[in-house]
Amino acid sequence: MPETNLMYMNKTTFPGVAFIIISLFFSVLSLGQEIDADSSIQREDAVRIFIDCAHCDMNYIRDEVPYVNYVRDVKEAQVYILETSELTGSGGRKYTYTFVGQHEFAGMNDTLVYSSRPDDSRDYRRIWRTQMLKMGLMPYVAKTPLFSEVEINPTDRVEKQVVTDNWNNWVFELEAEPEFEGEESFKELSLRSSVSATKITHDWKFDFDFDHRYTRTKYTYDDTLYTNDKSYQGLDLLVVKSISEHWSSGVRSDLLSSSYTNTRLSIDFLPSLEYNFFPYSKSTHRQLRILYGIGSSYRLYDDTTIYNQLEELLWQQQLQVAYQVQEKWGSINVSLEGSNFFHDFTKNRVELNGYVSIRILKGLSFRVGGAAARINDQLSLVKGEASESEILLQLQELETNYHLEGEIGITYTFGSIYNNIVNPRFGNRRRWY
Repeated sequence: MPETNLMYMNKTTFPGVAFIIISLFFSVLSLGQEIDADSSIQREDAVRIFIDCAHCDMNYIRDEVPYVNYVRDVKEAQVYILETSELTGSGGRKYTYTFVGQHEFAGMNDTLVYSSRPDDSRDYRRIWRTQMLKMGLMPYVAKTPLFSEVEINPTDRVEKQVVTDNWNNWVFELEAEPEFEGEESFKELSLRSSVSATKITHDWKFDFDFDHRYTRTKYTYDDTLYTNDKSYQGLDLLVVKSISEHWSSGVRSDLLSSSYTNTRLSIDFLPSLEYNFFPYSKSTHRQLRILYGIGSSYRLYDDTTIYNQLEELLWQQQLQVAYQVQEKWGSINVSLEGSNFFHDFTKNRVELNGYVSIRILKGLSFRVGGAAARINDQLSLVKGEASESEILLQLQELETNYHLEGEIGITYTFGSIYNNIVNPRFGNRRRWY
């Protein structure tokens, strides 16, 4: 009898408790809407803005710039703001802000630039990126009744000083990254180190990068210990001379040694010429570049290749077409590259890489990205069959005719077009950078 009562209570009480919880939830929700009614009144006379930024702290921006309305649909905005960035020669970033007036402000456009230093903290960059937004918004805010809510207070004037660069625009970076992973029957030690040196001016670009990777894997199978090593050393050299707003010339050279690709030593030397259909000064918004290079490649292999070679000198050519654009309707980044060896034109490779993100209509956006390669130039493949351990541990390059990878996604957002309130309680399910 007690068991029957318990079962009866479980069957009748659970729906009742669920009903009470749901009722309380909607009551609290309704109460919250009434309480927030005054605090969330939209600023009817404020400028409606849309910020197109991939790595912005929007909560911080809303707190610092409360005298505008933030909308989620670019078509509803009176001001469209696009932030783009590029890596500077010092290792910092150059942020470009494009302000485009819409509706009542059509024709009121402006572009501002802020450059950070490589040693600036994330908070410092956040402060001055937001400061640049404030400055760019002033012409629009000044045309609204909310101009009286904004004060402009200059800081103390600092005497201008001539900066002497003892490094002559050279920037160096050292990196070391050891990793260890272990289980009872499996252990892996990875060591990675790199050294880079860059110098970037308007006329020249020098980029030298050395990368070293070593991995030792130990695993036990059937009471037998197996040890395998995989190593890579690579030196990339790039020298570019600016010719005009559309033309550049340069030399690319790669030196590498890789146990995975059966390469004891490989030296590529590739003089190249590049033409950009758009001025390089507009590169943060749009690029259409054609790059052609022709040169030599010397190969020294660890083991005899499938073409019975231990050493060879090859001549090759490469052609690359790259298109990049970032506007308020979305962004495109696509490149197509082809290469071949002159001694045998069937030894070639064609690669397509790209990412496209498009705003289709209000609240709806579509993105697709991926890469595809047609591979016919694996001249360094080892003659003979690979062992089971080499295949499973990816210690040796295997023959393939293609490589594919991709992603596709669609996003739809709807609801209130205003988004002014900041409430950080319990965190934010949407990650910011």
